[in-house]
This record gives sequence, structure tokens and C-alpha cells, in this order.
Amino acid sequence: MRHSHWQQFLWPVIAGLGLAAALLLLRAPGDSGRSADTNAIDGEAAVQGYATAVANALPSVVNIYTIRVVSTGQYSVVPGGYFGLPRAKPENRILRGLGSGVIVRGDGFIITNHHVIDKADRIGVMLHDGRTRDATVIGVDEATDIAVLKIDVEALNPIEFASPDAVRIGDIVLAIGNPYGIGQTVTQGIVSALGRYGIGLNAYESYIQTDAAINNGNSGGALVNTRGELVGINSVLYSRTGNFNGIGFAIPNDISRHVLKQLIENGEVIRGWLGVIGEELTAPRAEYFGFKIRRGLLINQLARGGPGDSAGLRPGDVITHIDGEVMGSGNASMNRIAHSAPGTAVNISVYRNGATHNILVKLGRKPADRSV
Repeated sequence: MRHSHWQQFLWPVIAGLGLAAALLLLRAPGDSGRSADTNAIDGEAAVQGYATAVANALPSVVNIYTIRVVSTGQYSVVPGGYFGLPRAKPENRILRGLGSGVIVRGDGFIITNHHVIDKADRIGVMLHDGRTRDATVIGVDEATDIAVLKIDVEALNPIEFASPDAVRIGDIVLAIGNPYGIGQTVTQGIVSALGRYGIGLNAYESYIQTDAAINNGNSGGALVNTRGELVGINSVLYSRTGNFNGIGFAIPNDISRHVLKQLIENGEVIRGWLGVIGEELTAPRAEYFGFKIRRGLLINQLARGGPGDSAGLRPGDVITHIDGEVMGSGNASMNRIAHSAPGTAVNISVYRNGATHNILVKLGRKPADRSV
């Protein structure tokens, strides 16, 4: 009776074990191999991290050191004046600055931020391999905070540019630079936002926002993707304390390459000019004014005699399309105008008094002291 009881208890357990063994034997051999291979690949990627991307980009990033001599407003008395009398000699002090830059061409052109080299009396560049050279300023563009330098040295490693259209929110990015002068450093984060503007730092803004750490000395350095391709020039950290708090901004390639080309070819950036001052029309504002449209650029002011004024644009017009393309943000559309050559004819669609009008405007050359 006791023996029969244990048999009754054990047979379901034995049957279950047998079924499990049969399933293991029937498992396809390919599944086992594929699982092992996948684990091996994942493990290899975890060990390697982004070393390949860093190895590709690091030789293209340079350290920049600046010297600026400024007057203290004070004088010291030294011998050597007339008749052997003492004379007053102005006292100066040396201000030292630092930043980063990116080699963009094999013949020695380097892109960095304008604020890194602004008012510098001497600019030194240290390459990844330790070589140092004095740099010449080719041109600067304060409106985008970009400067182009040149050094005379052989065997350079220019960086590869990523397509601006390939950058997406959520992409992993690496910031490479010389924070606080301690040497080349790599930090990692993601693309937090694209097309950021209204920060109030530059006239033309369309920043890549990232949480990769950008600190003092990183300015002008490279923001690269996981292949080591340049996606932006690190420009500024957004902070109330001066310390990094997860918000940094980089200048995207479409802006930096446009400025780079113009500075090398012309020594300055020549921009198209529409001659309007406006504000972005939002849906609530459109509803308030009773407009049938919901997006556009509301013109507040026109430069007298400027391209827009001469073509027939009026204050109160709402620009809805440029060359048939829907007006996105006012900032993006004005950047597009700025990237166009003076003399270019553009078709401007405006909403006026409940109707749409198409006006052909011949862009002028933007004066340095005028708004887009």
C-alpha cells in the first residue's frame, strides 16, 4: 500500500522530466549555434564600446591655446627716460585661454569657435601626436560663432563629416575636446534635440542639443557619431552656475560647412538678405488675429528700400511659403535665406487680408548691422 502510494506520486514527475529531455534533443542545432554567436557578438560590442569611433576621430581634434596681452591701466617707474630721469612704463598682463578645434582639411584648415580665439594676439595648436604650431586666422563669423584657422604641417588627419540629415534625436554621440586644459577627453551622451534656437547667443542658431558633457575648453571640439564622423562643433554649455548640467549645444554640419567654405574662399560670410524683421506665428496667435492659417512668419518691420520692401512685402503680411516649401520655424526659414546667394530670386507666398499672394523677391547682400 505504501509502495503504490509513492508510485502514484512520482510518475508525473518522471513523465515531466522525460518530456523536457525529449524537447532538448529535438531542438534544432542551428538555434544553439545562432544563440552562441549572438551572445559572442553582444559581448564583443560591450567590451569594445566606442573605441573604434574614438580612434577614427581623435587624431582630427586639436588643443588650442591663446595668449592675449592687455593693459592693466597702471604704470611702473623705470630708469631710461630723458636725461637719465625715471619714466613711466605701462604695465600689461597676459591672459591665457584654451579651447579645441577640428581638422577639416588635409592642407591644414581647422574649424573652431570664434569665442575661443577672439582678440587673441597669438594662437597655438597642439596636435594629437604632440606636435605644436602657431595658427593663422583665415576668417571669423561672429553671427555663428565660427572661426577658421590654418597651420602649416604635413600628415594631418582631417575628420569625416556625417550627413546633417542623418542625425536623429536619440542617436548616441561623443564629445571630444580639451576640458580645463587637462588634455583630450571623450564624453558620451545622446542627441537630445535638433534645431534649437532662441538661446540668444548668436544671430543664427540651429543647435544640436546633447547631454554629452561639454565643459570649459571643449568649445570648438568635435561632436561625433558612433562611426567617428563629425556631426557638430561643440559650442556652449547651458548652465546657471558655469558647471555642466546635462545641456550642451553644438553647431550642426550644414551651418559649419557653409561658413567654412565662405571663410576660405572669401575671408568672410556673404549672406542673402530679405530685409524683414518678424516673429513666428503660432496657432493661438493666428486664432487671436482671426487668420485662416496657423503657421508662418508675421512681418513686423521691413528695412526701407531693402529687398522685401522693394518687392512689395508689407508689415502685417504672414510669410507662409518660400519657393513653394511650407514655412517651418521662422528661424529655419531665415537660415535658408541667409544660405542663399545675393541676387537669388525667391518666390515668397504671403497671407494678406484673407488671401494668398505670391511675390518674387531678389535677395540682397546682408549688411553687417542688419537683421535677416
